Amino acid sequence: MALFADNDPVARRPRRGRSWIGWTLIAAALVAVTVVALTPAPYVIEKPGPVYNTLGTTSVEGEDVPLIEIPDEKTYDTDGSLDMLTVTITGNRSNSINWLDTALAWLSPSQAVVDIDDVYPVGVTVEQSNEQSQVEMQNSQKEAIAAALNDLGYTFSSTLTIAQVVEGSPAEGSIEEGDVITKVNGEKFADVTALKAAIAENGAGTPAKISLVRDGKTKTVEVTPAIPEGATAPIIGVVIGSEYDFPFDVTIQLDNVGGPSAGQMFALGIIDKLTPGSITGGENVAGTGTITASGEVGAIGGIRQKMYGAKDAGAEYFLAPVDNCNEVTGHIPSGLTVFAITTLDDSLAALEAISTGADSSGLPTCPSS
Repeated sequence: MALFADNDPVARRPRRGRSWIGWTLIAAALVAVTVVALTPAPYVIEKPGPVYNTLGTTSVEGEDVPLIEIPDEKTYDTDGSLDMLTVTITGNRSNSINWLDTALAWLSPSQAVVDIDDVYPVGVTVEQSNEQSQVEMQNSQKEAIAAALNDLGYTFSSTLTIAQVVEGSPAEGSIEEGDVITKVNGEKFADVTALKAAIAENGAGTPAKISLVRDGKTKTVEVTPAIPEGATAPIIGVVIGSEYDFPFDVTIQLDNVGGPSAGQMFALGIIDKLTPGSITGGENVAGTGTITASGEVGAIGGIRQKMYGAKDAGAEYFLAPVDNCNEVTGHIPSGLTVFAITTLDDSLAALEAISTGADSSGLPTCPSS
């Protein structure tokens, strides 16, 4: 009987040993998982960022000001909203996210995990990336003003000026900051987008003849475009700014937001302020997309995050670049109608249907699935 007693020390000793080993293995596994979870990951996370109504106000240095202001021209009351969307990026090369953050982001439909090289290319600092983003925002605002005023029938002249030459790029030594680009291979251009297209069409490895004005003198230089690591098209390695001689001032005031993706919504906000009535019909409309002076709407990054940002801000309609539809389809938040936009005229047609309640079935859309 004593051999099977609960207080038999011989019978209990093996179970204690096995229990201790088991708990040790569990603890070791938890430590290993924790270490892996907190290890830096080679990614960044894109999340929905702040939403700005281009018809409303924004805070600049602590003061509420109109996001779009046209002080010297007659403007009209607006209604509803024309929301521009942003994406917040978490992580960079000096402040990495970890694998736990990455795993949680993968599970969220409103977030995206992106290779860090796609956002911060090798050799480019965060400061340089932010500077580039600010130049893109400034160009986007100028292109939006040009597109809106072109649509409304105003006339004005324009120039394309070199804002920065990238160190070690094909353009270094041939092109300088402040140069005004007039032609590429004998062809003139009205905006930065068309100029970039001409460089891409020239191709890598073949010299492009670039005509420019420097210190009041005209000259032609040859620059051979290249395709750097991470790029998809030939470039010459310059940052170009558009300069327009507009007939009146249009001021877009927005702090700490960069990139070119708000162009379409800036242009629509300007048109709404300069025309009688409300182009939204009082509805909450959101959208995104680059824009050229001629009114062409281009693809942008972070489209899925921007749709969720729009939905969270109360929008029921979303204007998306047609070239982003492959990323939109199958990922549209419930209750959001997405129109596929190629030009500013498409945007205005969609807004006409939205504002009047007209049948929009004939308008291009990004299908929900």
